Amino acid sequence: MRREDREVRDEEEIRRVIESCKVCRLGLLDQGRIYIVPMNFGAMFEEGRLILYFHGAKEGKKLELLKENPRAGIEMDCGHELAAGNSACQYSYYYASIIGDGKAEIVTEPEEKQKALAVIMKQQTGRDFTEFETNPKLERAVAIIRVEVEELSCKCHARSD
Repeated sequence: MRREDREVRDEEEIRRVIESCKVCRLGLLDQGRIYIVPMNFGAMFEEGRLILYFHGAKEGKKLELLKENPRAGIEMDCGHELAAGNSACQYSYYYASIIGDGKAEIVTEPEEKQKALAVIMKQQTGRDFTEFETNPKLERAVAIIRVEVEELSCKCHARSD
């Protein structure tokens, strides 16, 4: 990382950044090209490893690409704010970001799908999934993608005041 002063290694701070993000860009390989799609997501740590869940239609390009190649890249960012300066070169930008890669798979087990939907709802609303009425028909109608992140980096340029 070029700006080591902005690198975040503290696991709790990384968790705070992830909790602040609402959209994660999922990058997949498409015949030698990169296909990137922004998606709502849910995040959890399992045995120290970041697990991301995404939900979407049961058919489409993302699922076809995952069947061909399970490798996935992820990117999320938050805390956006322009940092003003006295000249154009003195302007900067406040942000926090996570970049990583790992292995993606389509979740088929009903129990894990239910868990994934709970994690997604917690990320997006801050509310526990038990607060929502569930419908097994809708659960069966949605596809869940699970990404086990193998490597990640976190970077933050925050206000100092």
